[in-house]
Amino acid sequence: MRKIGVFTGSRAEYGLLVPVLAAIEADPSLELALFAGGNHVAGDAEAFPVAAHVPITRADESPASTPRAIGEGVLAVTEALERVRPDIFLAYADRFETFAATIASTQMSLPTVHMEGGDLTQGGTLDDVVRHAISKLAHIHMTTNAEAADRLVRMGEEAWRVHNVGFSTIDLIRAGDFVPPGEAAAELGLSGERPVVLFTLHPISTSPGTAGREIEACLNALAEVQAAEGVEIVLTYPNGDIGSAEIIAALEAFAASREHVVLRKSLGRRLYHGVLALCGEGRGVCVGNSSSGLKETAAFHCPAVDIGPRQTGRLRGVNVLHVDCEAGAIAEAVTRAISDDELRAAIREAKNPYGKGDTGPSVARLLAELDLDDPRLVNKLTVI
Repeated sequence: MRKIGVFTGSRAEYGLLVPVLAAIEADPSLELALFAGGNHVAGDAEAFPVAAHVPITRADESPASTPRAIGEGVLAVTEALERVRPDIFLAYADRFETFAATIASTQMSLPTVHMEGGDLTQGGTLDDVVRHAISKLAHIHMTTNAEAADRLVRMGEEAWRVHNVGFSTIDLIRAGDFVPPGEAAAELGLSGERPVVLFTLHPISTSPGTAGREIEACLNALAEVQAAEGVEIVLTYPNGDIGSAEIIAALEAFAASREHVVLRKSLGRRLYHGVLALCGEGRGVCVGNSSSGLKETAAFHCPAVDIGPRQTGRLRGVNVLHVDCEAGAIAEAVTRAISDDELRAAIREAKNPYGKGDTGPSVARLLAELDLDDPRLVNKLTVI
C-alpha cells in the first residue's frame, strides 16, 4: 500500500480535508497517515486515526511568535516524517503551520502535494505570500478552481503538475452531510422565523492594529440591522492570528449586552453548514471576511457580505456583495441581502464556481496513480 501523509494544522482546515481523508481511507491501495498540528482532531466526532501529533502554536501575540512557531514546526514535522515515513505528503492552503510542514517535507525530497494553491487574497494578509511560497515548494498542485490552476502555470509551474479538483467541502454539502436547518436553529436557540446573520471576522495579519476599529464598525452595523430588521445574530470567534484577542473581547461584550445574539467559539463544520443552509432557505446572510463566505455560501444559495480587503482577488460567485469596512456600507449591504428578492432569486439560479462535489475521490485517484519513479517529480523546473 502507498502511505499518504496528510497534514492538518487547524480545526477549519481539518474540516476542509475530511472528504479527502475519507476518500484516501476508502481506497484499498492507499494508507492514511494523519499528521495533526493541533489538538482539534481529538475533539471531532469524525476524527481519523492520527499517525503523529506535531503541535505548532504561537506562544503569544508578538510579531516574533509566528516565525518562532514555524521554526519549531519544521523541527517537529521533520522528526515525525522520519518516524512515519510516508510515500507522499499532502498539505492544505496557506497557514503558517502548513508552511512549516511543507518546508520539512520538500527539503527531505518527499513528494509533496499542495491543495488550494493558485488562489489570490490580496487584501493585506500574509496568506498570498505563504500560499505561493508553499506552491513553489510543492511538487504536485490540486486547485479548487480553473482560474487558480491557470495562475499556477503562469507562475512557472509545469502544466503536468497542476490538477483542478474543485473545493473539497462541496463533497460534503452535495452529500447532505450537515445539520438540518431546523435542528441547527434549535441547537443555537434561534426562532427559525427571523432572518439570521452569521458573522465571522478575522484580523488582517499585516495590520493587526486595525482589528479593534474593524470589529467596532461591523458590530455597529449589525446593531443597526437588528434594530431595523429584527434579525437574529450568530457570532463566531476569529482565527488565532495576531489581533484576534481584541476581536474576541468585542464579540463577548456585544453578545452579553444584546438579546437574540448567540456567540460560539466554533460551530464545527456540520453546524456551520447547517446555519448556512438555514440562511439560504430563509432570508439569512453570511457576513464577515472569512474565505468560507466566498467558497461555501454559493452551494447553499446563501448571500454573503464580504467586508474589507482580506479576500481581495479571490474567486467569488454572484451571491457575494463586497463592501469596505464602514458601518453604514455594511448595514446597507446586509439589509439588501436580506430583503432584495431579485438578488436572492439570481443567487438561487447561479452556478457554483468551486466545483461539483467530487474532490475527495479525484484526489485519492491522483495520489494512487502518481508515478513516484518519475525523475521529474522532485526535480522541479520553473517554466519561463
